[in-house]
Amino acid sequence: MTNQAWLIKEAISEAVSQLQTASQANPHKLEAELLLCHCLGVTRSYLLTWPEKRLSNAESSAFFELVQRRATGEPIAYILGTREFWGLELAVSPATLIPRADTETLVERALEKIQQIQQPHILDMGTGSGAIALALAYERPDARVIAVDYSTDALDIARQNAERHQLKVKMLQSDWFSALAEQRFDCIVSNPPYIERHDPHLTQGDLRFEPASALSAGQDGLADLRQIIEQAPKFLNNQAWLLVEHGYNQADAVQTLFKQAGFCAVQTHQDLSGHPRVTVGKIDDDTAQ
Repeated sequence: MTNQAWLIKEAISEAVSQLQTASQANPHKLEAELLLCHCLGVTRSYLLTWPEKRLSNAESSAFFELVQRRATGEPIAYILGTREFWGLELAVSPATLIPRADTETLVERALEKIQQIQQPHILDMGTGSGAIALALAYERPDARVIAVDYSTDALDIARQNAERHQLKVKMLQSDWFSALAEQRFDCIVSNPPYIERHDPHLTQGDLRFEPASALSAGQDGLADLRQIIEQAPKFLNNQAWLLVEHGYNQADAVQTLFKQAGFCAVQTHQDLSGHPRVTVGKIDDDTAQ
């Protein structure tokens, strides 16, 4: 059925039907349009302008192959190879997490903390696609930004994104702080793995396709957060800030970790959905080592 040469409007309608049947979710017209735009190399306005245009057999076949991939649950960001974050279109791959809007809360709070600092030195830990580091570099071109990740594949994607947007970020392969020697920073940000090892969400939705090493961190989900928070004081200047993203149900535990590590002014901020998502803390003169 999908080998015929469809009209654009007919192809979109059929794709919506297939996606809706597969997921039992709301109609997926936007996703269908995005997939067709990807196949044709056009914008959505083109589809609206030329709904009666007939696709070639090859175009129809390629389009419905993508529709079937989406129908199996593969994230549309991986199919398209891009996701927008902070107004920047970023390349993504199965080697990286898909940037999410809630993580923009972390960027917003970091920008607040460095607002009065000239040429701030910033570290993004577990950078993945580079989303957080690049957003900060975009907003603060005077900043010196280092982004680290253990995955060399993820760093390759992050470097591509930095080059695409001509943003100056130093990418470094590192197991958290291991490759940073004696460097100190005015701000450290991180969206590390924080899902519990046996959380059922790992077998649902987009998470099924994302790298497990970037999602899950030990039995309680706090293994990487614990390591980052405990070690961060050695890498922070006086009056510098650490900001981490965490699970909606981890705020109390994360605040406790901050206080045990000697941070002051510890506070948790809500994400766009109203969930406690980002905890911050400051190093004072007595805590910095």
